[in-house]
Amino acid sequence: MRNNISKKIIDDIVFFRQPIKTKILTSDDDIIEIVLQYTNGIRKKNDIIVLSESPVAITQGRAIREDKIKVGLLARLLWRGVKRTSYGVGLRSETSMQCAIDECGRLRIIIAAIIGFLCKFIGKRGIFYKIAGKQAALIDAAHTSPVPPYDKTVIKGPLHADEICNRIKLITGNETAIMDINNIGGSWVIGKSPGIDSELLEKIMMDNP
Repeated sequence: MRNNISKKIIDDIVFFRQPIKTKILTSDDDIIEIVLQYTNGIRKKNDIIVLSESPVAITQGRAIREDKIKVGLLARLLWRGVKRTSYGVGLRSETSMQCAIDECGRLRIIIAAIIGFLCKFIGKRGIFYKIAGKQAALIDAAHTSPVPPYDKTVIKGPLHADEICNRIKLITGNETAIMDINNIGGSWVIGKSPGIDSELLEKIMMDNP
């Protein structure tokens, strides 16, 4: 994939995107060492290094096997109220909902669920995730990853995303971002070094190259 370069034109400026294939990562890997290894000889001055959020989370041990998740009553009650979307399962499974409860706390999830439910009657959607917080929105349900063994895990969002990006920038000199991107136009910077223009980068990566 190193030569599979694509381009995106925004405001008459051409941006080239170069995907880099790595090995399958595990919690034994250090994401910064992985970046240095796989971008060595490729990265150039003024390049931006973009990391997908799931591999970063995996190296932090945040991919949880679904058979190891103890699902409580609250998760069993709430998951059915989550609407399935065209871009993924999200919290519409009892195991991913349980992970959201573990990450965000029972009270916050309950408040988010109640207010989110009421707001549906006035046509406002997405309120649940705004109240529950970023970590709830970043959870990927089991059976959504195509890569074994992570097809049988719930992957939580990465921690310390800005800090990781800043460390990579310090070592490489390249601005760095961690992003959540899907195949239908979802593009979200969740961590970055200071020189990143989030809005511009989200446009550049909108088609998930």
